[in-house]
Amino acid sequence: MNILVTGCAGFIGFHLTKTLLNQGVEIIGLDNLNNYYDPILKERRLEQLKAHKNFKFLKVDICDTESIEFNLRSFKVSQIIHLAAQAGVRHSISNPRDYLNNNIIGFFNILEYARANSVEHLTYASTSSTYGANRMLPFAEKNHADHPIQFYAATKRANELMAHSYSCIYGLPTSGLRFFTVYGPWGRPDMALFTFTKNILADKEIDIFNHGKHIRDFTYVDDIVDGIIKVSQNSPKGNKDWDPINPDPSSSFAPFEVYNIGNSEPVELMTYVSLIEEFLDKKAKLNFLPLQQGDVENTISDISKISHLGYQPTTNVRAGVKSFLDWYIDYHGE
Repeated sequence: MNILVTGCAGFIGFHLTKTLLNQGVEIIGLDNLNNYYDPILKERRLEQLKAHKNFKFLKVDICDTESIEFNLRSFKVSQIIHLAAQAGVRHSISNPRDYLNNNIIGFFNILEYARANSVEHLTYASTSSTYGANRMLPFAEKNHADHPIQFYAATKRANELMAHSYSCIYGLPTSGLRFFTVYGPWGRPDMALFTFTKNILADKEIDIFNHGKHIRDFTYVDDIVDGIIKVSQNSPKGNKDWDPINPDPSSSFAPFEVYNIGNSEPVELMTYVSLIEEFLDKKAKLNFLPLQQGDVENTISDISKISHLGYQPTTNVRAGVKSFLDWYIDYHGE
């Protein structure tokens, strides 16, 4: 089985690819190694993946249709796990065109490749940000997610709708994954845990938005990877009990599903900060600020749907933060 993993040098893509390779799966990894954040971090991740004999790396931009077709022409891809995207909520406010290109056009190119090459299952990354203005907690897939409050979330919701259309018209099995605040070793430098740690060690202030009154469903990256693999191994067949009068937006008569992947144990932001302080043995300088534009106040995941596939997160936030900090200090030599 050849599995194509797009975004293989990214945070989640790296951990997923490494896990699959260790399981003996043959992986074709695709990434454009862009400079949204330090490409050296991506290169360091990639070095570890290239050490595996079952790994083939292709430097390809998913926005380039010809490059996708040319580079993959000699491979028979059985499944795709699509993680390549323009990430980041705040960047989407100032640079929305990056999201249009990577998350809409790029995703369309992957859909087309999957259709044209009779791929057995397309699993792709969505986000908990699709719940947007929804305040019904915990967030459940059966609830509609039609009020995104930033363009990043809008592009990811569009991906889900695009996937559904391909599942209907072409019978392409698709599964969307709504990730909840992923963190862990080798994480992105623009994410809170990374920036908090960096600034605390440098005796700089850390910005605490919404005056610290955030609740987040922090999910450790290994648990996310476990969820991705379980979903990818369960290709949707179409829900024979799907009701068009009272439609479930996360399922369909077509081979289409959407899943939450979270920890389902929400943590207050200030508790998160306190754990970092405890493990670093260093107090943070706190700069309290109002709610930031585009931010959702609270996130809690309902993971009952994915639990039917055997998913059960095992890493609590205390252990997860400690694991990240151990990696960070080792990586930066601090």
